[in-house]
Amino acid sequence: MSAWQSAIESAVSAMGYEVVDVEMASGGVLRVFIDRPEGIRMEDCELVSRQLSHALAVDDVDYRRLEVSSPGLDRPLRKAEDFVRFAGSEVAVRLKRPFEGRRNFEGILEVEADGRFGLLLVEPAPDAPGGRGGRRVAPPRPGAARRRAPQVPGVGVAATVARRLVFALDEVDRAHLVPTVEF
Repeated sequence: MSAWQSAIESAVSAMGYEVVDVEMASGGVLRVFIDRPEGIRMEDCELVSRQLSHALAVDDVDYRRLEVSSPGLDRPLRKAEDFVRFAGSEVAVRLKRPFEGRRNFEGILEVEADGRFGLLLVEPAPDAPGGRGGRRVAPPRPGAARRRAPQVPGVGVAATVARRLVFALDEVDRAHLVPTVEF
């Protein structure tokens, strides 16, 4: 971690926020993504931006523009704490190496007893009637019964297969929350 990244991490953490990501983009744009369990409001971004402007000036960090924002609905998951915090949520995981010919998986995130993590994958059974043609069936919403395959309109429970993918963090290339928007 560079000196300016450490300065950002310590300043933001002291304010009670989590640094999700920091990037130095082209044109000298410094982007800082922050979060906290209650979520991020515009006022939080303004407060952190003011504080970071002062902290970065003291540390003589060279940037043209500072942008502070929430990580968004598709928040990346990087640390073990992120995976624990968002257990029960729908996530997308890209593995470093293929498993059963695939690297990309979506499912409900679970924490395993051995310190690893799992995804509850709900997929159509290979012999399922109804012409699903191998399309992925959406996993259950967070808070739903997590060990049962969900009811899929037009397809019976017997036509879906619930599988678990268990992985360690060092096997993950990248992971993020799957955006869920309810109106």
